[in-house]
Amino acid sequence: MSETETLRVQTNRAENWKKRWLEKQRRILFEHGGLLYLVGFLLGRAFILEALSPFALAYLASVWFVRKEKVRVLIVVMTIGALSVGAKQSAFIVAASLVFVFFAAIFKQLKHQQKVIPFIVFFASLLSRLAHYALFETVNTFEVALASIEAVLSAVLVLIFMQSIPLLSPKRYKPALKSEEIISLIILLASVLTGTIGWELQGAHVEQIASRYLVLWLAYIGGATIGSTVGVVAGLILSLASVSGLYQMSLLAFGGLLGGLLKEGKKIGVCLGLFVGTILLGIYGGGTIALFPSILETGIAVLLFFCTPEQWIRQLSRFIPGTKEHEKEQKQYVQKVRDVTANRIEQFSNVFQALSKSFDGQPKDSIVEDEAQKETDYFLSNVTEKTCQSCFKKDYCWAQQFDKTYDFMTNLKDDFEGGQPPNKVLHAKFSHHCAKSKKVLEVMKEELSYYEANQKLKRQVGESRRIVADQLLGVSEVMGDFAKEIVKERENHEQQELEIIAALKYIGLEMEKLEIFNLKKGEIDIEMNLSVYQYHGEGPKLIAPILSDILQETIIVQKEEVSPLPNGYCHLSFSSAKKYIVDIGLAHAAIDGGFISGDSYSTMEVGSGKYALAISDGMGNGKRAHEESTETLRLLQQILQSGIDEQVAIKSINSILSLRTSDEVFSTLDLAMIDLHHAGVQFLKIGSTPSYIKRGERVQTIEASNLPIGIIQDFDVEVVDHQLKDGDILIMTSDGIFEGPKHIENSDVWLKRKIKELETNQPQDIADLLLEEVIRTTSGKIEDDMTVLVAKISKFNPKWASIPTYQQKAN
Repeated sequence: MSETETLRVQTNRAENWKKRWLEKQRRILFEHGGLLYLVGFLLGRAFILEALSPFALAYLASVWFVRKEKVRVLIVVMTIGALSVGAKQSAFIVAASLVFVFFAAIFKQLKHQQKVIPFIVFFASLLSRLAHYALFETVNTFEVALASIEAVLSAVLVLIFMQSIPLLSPKRYKPALKSEEIISLIILLASVLTGTIGWELQGAHVEQIASRYLVLWLAYIGGATIGSTVGVVAGLILSLASVSGLYQMSLLAFGGLLGGLLKEGKKIGVCLGLFVGTILLGIYGGGTIALFPSILETGIAVLLFFCTPEQWIRQLSRFIPGTKEHEKEQKQYVQKVRDVTANRIEQFSNVFQALSKSFDGQPKDSIVEDEAQKETDYFLSNVTEKTCQSCFKKDYCWAQQFDKTYDFMTNLKDDFEGGQPPNKVLHAKFSHHCAKSKKVLEVMKEELSYYEANQKLKRQVGESRRIVADQLLGVSEVMGDFAKEIVKERENHEQQELEIIAALKYIGLEMEKLEIFNLKKGEIDIEMNLSVYQYHGEGPKLIAPILSDILQETIIVQKEEVSPLPNGYCHLSFSSAKKYIVDIGLAHAAIDGGFISGDSYSTMEVGSGKYALAISDGMGNGKRAHEESTETLRLLQQILQSGIDEQVAIKSINSILSLRTSDEVFSTLDLAMIDLHHAGVQFLKIGSTPSYIKRGERVQTIEASNLPIGIIQDFDVEVVDHQLKDGDILIMTSDGIFEGPKHIENSDVWLKRKIKELETNQPQDIADLLLEEVIRTTSGKIEDDMTVLVAKISKFNPKWASIPTYQQKAN
């Protein structure tokens, strides 16, 4: 074996031994209760006010509630700890523990034991302390008051320890500690420190070393807030245990505050803060005589803190809100939830895709031929059952001349089915062949009606299956895209962040927070918080132009929330500006000047930079037509905003409207989808009138041939594509406008001429003038519902020009 392999084996052995040793320690401390027993031993020694011991019984009650199997050993351990103080203390611990266990066993059947335990602890502490006074001292009013205070403290500490003991459990599933749990744990730790009072190390008090070590650790993890809180709580409890150390509370609190403020300096900064607090308050509390022991205690705590492995500190940091480790843990948790959600959505997408394929499955040609042959045989069997069964030539025709008879009847069926003029030669040959040719032809015509109805029904079912398949496929695509959006990681944009921060700092804006969610062209998404004395529109005037210059794309303010207070925070949200904007003009009138029109219209932005304009005309006039056209546009808007393709959306609406009612109620749909990134437009015209595009002096007609929605289920949507330019005007009308002028022979030519003669380019003026012109041609009589929808396409020009950054100025 080579030296490298030997070294690798030895390293692996050392790592395995270390893992086994750590695992053994973990089992001893947590699973076997070693940590619980150690805390119990120290709490058995703990005193406050030199006479009261409320900690041990409260701790025993908390452990009994969580881990009853450890109670017996725990009583023995606490008794041993009390014996190290004195026999009277151990006698009180034993008596209080036995009384508590006795009453707890009586009331163990109650459902809400956590509500009863504090009362049991109160009476167990009170009875045991009064019995202690009766045996070893005298019972008077002062002793009764002390016993009552001790009992109340024990009952209160139970509620606190109940939140702390589960944190010492071998299994902990909570990703973070709540504020109440942190404070409860600090109180428990400070209570444990009182059990070390009286222990000294070269003149240094162990409880002071431990308390300062605890402050260092938590100030390093949680900052000034946690550090000062630990100092106040630990100092308060220690001062209750030993009144002479009252100034230690100020020292620990001040040291924890300074250490937390200097935590950016890592361990050195935290330790420096504690040293400064020790020197300042050490001189104030006890003068120069007590200063040296205090510095010694701080020095030992600092030495222990530097010897503490960083891994231990990071492990604890995961449970403290606000720390980097906790944020990392939360991000991992969110990442896991997001991945699981994306996988579920992707699975649903695959299910819908599979369902779409199953519905859209086209049978093979051989299967289609077999089905057609079976249908023909079934048709002929029905005919022969009514005609040939009682014929004397049955055996001759179908036994001896089967092929000839079958071909004759098949050809006759095809002849009738095709709707062609009768084939006289075929009929003459069949009459010569068949003795009941007239009856056969009559029955064949009768059966053919049923046959055709059956075939029509099959085609409708097939078309419905195809529509359902398209809808399922559309849903699958939307869910698949959504899953990709969820999975997509937030990219790292450090360089852009630095540029933005530096540019804003250069012009004197103080930024509190910057979040860059997306920097993809056309989909930029940035949010920031600013601190401004008074907001004067810095967002659109300064910041948006700067971002436009840095990102080489026009950026606009999507949302701004400004604090009403001076020097408050301002939240701004920025996004990509669309290359083109749409200005809308609308004019409409109901039949006879009424209030309810059968025409409905809608304009909406449907995401991904698309803008939709739609006009729907319900059949007829009045309320029913209005309801149909409104329902058509409502369905269209909801389906388009879900992300489903426009053609699938229209087919879905058609199937819904055609299947939901037996009445012959139809509606037209004129839809224009404008892409605001490149000004391309798609027209989907379902039974609607032509649309017009005016470009300067030229007017172009856009038309397509599709039946209105709801008439038939089997139809293909004809899509007309067109490229718009800056300044183009799109005009969409209902049939009331197109067919309004009755005396005009060619409405299309007349309307194009009127549009061409318009001198204004304002969409609202164009809509009003066209509606007025049509009404004038009918002598002011409105004979049908009329709607004019006008859209002007313009390039977006930001109000504020981009500002070069200071880096460009330097260059």
